[in-house]
Order: sequence, then structure tokens, then C-alpha cells
Amino acid sequence: MRAFTAAAVQVRPLAEPLTAQSVKANIEHALDHVERCAADTGAELIVLPESVTTGFTPALPADELWDLVTDVPGALAEPFQETARRLGVHLAWGTYERGPERGGVYNSAVLAGPDGEIGGVYRKTHPFCTELASRGGWVTPGDDVCVVDTELGKIGLIICFDGDYPELSRITAVRGAEVILRPSALLRSADLWELTNRARAYDNHVYVIGANATGADPAGVLYFGNSMIVTPIAEVVARAASHECWVSARLDPDAALRSLTPGSSIGQGFDHLADRNLELIRRHVDELTRPAASPFSRG
Repeated sequence: MRAFTAAAVQVRPLAEPLTAQSVKANIEHALDHVERCAADTGAELIVLPESVTTGFTPALPADELWDLVTDVPGALAEPFQETARRLGVHLAWGTYERGPERGGVYNSAVLAGPDGEIGGVYRKTHPFCTELASRGGWVTPGDDVCVVDTELGKIGLIICFDGDYPELSRITAVRGAEVILRPSALLRSADLWELTNRARAYDNHVYVIGANATGADPAGVLYFGNSMIVTPIAEVVARAASHECWVSARLDPDAALRSLTPGSSIGQGFDHLADRNLELIRRHVDELTRPAASPFSRG
């Protein structure tokens, strides 16, 4: 990884019934912010929220949502690719993606490079309970991890609720990710948003860029923004408020693990990845994959 400036852009979707016209307007609105962010910050990596093309809650049956979205690559991705190419930036965005059969929809995050080519597509492996198709929602889970080797460094992708699951970020980091992007439309508390961003950064000594939606989606669900950039020692170095805006920060690998805590004169003496007790993990791998539920769950 080399040093570069990264930015998280938070925008609102149109709070109206979802149509082809509103999807087009959402894309144009998001990319206008990307253009202005790039001009203002000089960022080489820009991250947009989850489902930025539609808003998180589509308020449509899965079949109708499938009709409105496209494959990736596809028509909905092309404006993002063209913008990445024209600006010469790495651009990540969240979108619903058409699956192979009508009604099968993925919640995806896409990363395009400065040449406009798509470097990676990640399909959310832990859909939130309300969006999960098996529970009456509209999203089919993905089944793989995504790490993209770029000229900036190795970039991993997760989406929103995925950040609650330490195992996914750990696998992403073990596969070499130096930066993990978390496009989100988080509708729980700002405290949990910060907690999980900082924990996943600190667990794995990676940078985490969380771009969270703001405003209301087509179903009227509200989002609180607070997009942030977190260092490998869990320091929040950029934080947005709740309105539409962007935040940026310089990511410098030489400074990533320089001190034990921000501003400390004590050097970082441990490494959460290198110091894992792998023998313990091997002995208990079956337990890590055993079905279980919280003892306090009422489900």
C-alpha cells in the first residue's frame, strides 16, 4: 500500500416510490457529489453508501426490484465507471444487482478503477434481517469474500451489517486487505456504527472507510450519516455529521502502526494478525462453524 487520500461521501436517496426515473436521479445526484468531492479533496479513492442507486428499503416486491436493476457490469454501473475513468479515481458504490433468475437480487458493492474497469464485486454475505429474502425481504446472500489488488493497495469490501461479523473482516484481512470499505445504510444507533467500524479496524489493523446513507429512502426509513474513516489503531480521523457531505483523510502505511495509541510515544508492539494463536483456532474450528443462537434471543 502507498499513501493516498480517501473520502467517504454520504448522500440521500429520493424519498419517493422507486421507478426507473428515480434510480436515474439517484445516480446523477450521487455522482455530482463524487465530482465535487474529487475536486475539493483530491481523493484517489471515493466511497459511496450502500444501495445508493435506489435507497436501502425499496418498498417493492423482489420481482419488481429485479426488473428495475441490472447485472454488474450493466447499465446502472456504467455511469459510475465513466465517472471513475474521467476523474481518474477508484470509486466504490453500493447497488442492488440483478441475479440470474427473476426475483433473485443481490445487495452488492462494486469497485471501479481509474481506467473505469470494474475490479471487484462483493455481494453482501450477511443481509440485515428485514432485507433477507428467506425472511420475507428482497435480498439473496452472497457467498464469497472480495479483496481487490489496486495501485493504491489491497482493498476489501464489506457492506453495512457485515461489519457486525468479525469473521468476515478477519478473512478479508487475512487475504491481504489493507483497507476495508463499508458502504452502508445503517439504521441502528450511531454508537454501534462507530463501535463496529473501530473494532473491525483494530481487530485486523486495517483502515476502514464507512460511507453511510443519510435522509429517507423510498419506504421512509431514516438514516443518520456519520460516515467515517478509521485507522488501524481505531482512531477516527474523519467523521461526518448527518447532512449530505463528504469527509476525507490521508492514509499513510508508514504511520498506520507507529504508536500504541494516537499521539503516544510508545511504539506499537503487537500485531493482531501475526500474533493469532493458530493452533487454538485449528483445534476449535468446528465450534466456530457450529450453528448457535444468542442465549437472549427470542427468535
